[in-house]
Amino acid sequence: MARVLIVGAGLTGSLCAALLRRELPQRLLRIVLWDKARGAGGRMATSRSTQDPKCTADLGAQYVTRMPEYAKKHQGFYEDLLTHGVLRPLTAPIEGMQMKEGAENFVTPEGISSIVKHYLKESGADVFYNHHVTQICLRDEKWEVCVSTGSSDQFDIVILTMPVPQILQLQGDIVNIINKSQRQQLESVSYSSRYALGLFYEAGTQIDVPWAVRYISDNPCIRFISIDNKKRNIESPDVAPSVVVHTTVPFGTSHLESDKEKVQQLILEQLKDVVPSLPEPASIKCHRWRYSQVTKAFPGSPGQITLHTKPFLVCGGDPSGPGTFSQFWFLMVDVIDLAA
Repeated sequence: MARVLIVGAGLTGSLCAALLRRELPQRLLRIVLWDKARGAGGRMATSRSTQDPKCTADLGAQYVTRMPEYAKKHQGFYEDLLTHGVLRPLTAPIEGMQMKEGAENFVTPEGISSIVKHYLKESGADVFYNHHVTQICLRDEKWEVCVSTGSSDQFDIVILTMPVPQILQLQGDIVNIINKSQRQQLESVSYSSRYALGLFYEAGTQIDVPWAVRYISDNPCIRFISIDNKKRNIESPDVAPSVVVHTTVPFGTSHLESDKEKVQQLILEQLKDVVPSLPEPASIKCHRWRYSQVTKAFPGSPGQITLHTKPFLVCGGDPSGPGTFSQFWFLMVDVIDLAA
């Protein structure tokens, strides 16, 4: 039985696992996922209120956009998610959004991380959280992968789906396996940075605004606000509302190394100016997205980058191609062939 390790339990990692399982049965391939976080999602993270687990907020990706050029090509992915109730059409009122002609938006009633969880369940993978990979070494034609606690395991194939700077920080034989040209190309990948606030309320709280989502164009701090339960069409007296606030990239970049509590206060002060009627939340979560969105992809956008072939070591995700949901599946073409 071949053993595959996928590092990163976000959209790329979970979809890789699901596609591998579709091609190869459990008896031929064991799929393992490691993630340094406490739960699934990556940048498709859904956070919960500490006081009410039913009150959730999407602090990363907000919805899924199906571009017209991919609607037919990847129809099966969308039909699967729609059939299982993971996706629904976005019908809530949005203010200030610019849409490409023919594009469609979808929301996730159970939160954006439900997409990742759907694929993890389909994959039947063994998923381990709080596993921060620090080192990858070549041992007898297998990869020995170490985590920050000092423990390690061996695998036949390793797929890296975390942000490129985290890949370049890995120690061990991988330092020399990545050749000079690849390293230069990986180092050219860049990301935007921003902060996100999740404001959690008690059930019955009224948030009196005419929109579910609003894009802000004239504030130096705040770029995006979402009334998350309204965005997902799940407004109910039994569901405590939540609000998500995303900052502008310039604000996020300039405060990237600042104390999060101070940054949170700055955002809240600006939020009062933008939405004066917003009630006081029961709790707040401030999240720093150091690697928010890819601003410059790997040259040529190949979909995946093969670092080593025997044994196979590959990295992929939005840094290696267009950062849309429809593109992630290209990563798996070579992996499926080699695993088979």
